[in-house]
Amino acid sequence: MDVSIRKAARTDLPAVYGLVCQLAEYEKEPQAVTVGVEQYEEAYGQNLIDVIVAELGGEIVGIALFYLTFSTWKGKCLYLEDFYVKPTLRQYGIGRKLFDAYLNEARRLGARQAKWQVLDWNQPALNFYEKYDATIEKNWWNGKIFLHDSQDK
Repeated sequence: MDVSIRKAARTDLPAVYGLVCQLAEYEKEPQAVTVGVEQYEEAYGQNLIDVIVAELGGEIVGIALFYLTFSTWKGKCLYLEDFYVKPTLRQYGIGRKLFDAYLNEARRLGARQAKWQVLDWNQPALNFYEKYDATIEKNWWNGKIFLHDSQDK
């Protein structure tokens, strides 16, 4: 399988958005996506997000969407917001290639750690991260407050 792994271009953002929507469906929360491609383009143009894509036959089939953040305890971090490969193409090593590219980007940027979230019921994902000897924290709970719920997809 001839999969190409590369940094996304602005023209890839509609396909990236489509895969994020598929991820939201997989995670049983399609209604939670309340932004549209325009917000992706704006964030991309402001260097708030970056994306590595997996491309097969001219089609984007996987994404690793991330951004730089800072831990007051650890320093610079690269946070993986969305990581997704089309279900029919899993088991071909595409996820491994994307995740390795994400980790390489974290190293290139001088990040002290790479972080992400995983749902406790997503056993395939947990098994995937286990192969990397990742630490999956179970003692920290997420907190959030929605300041503005935009419905302009």
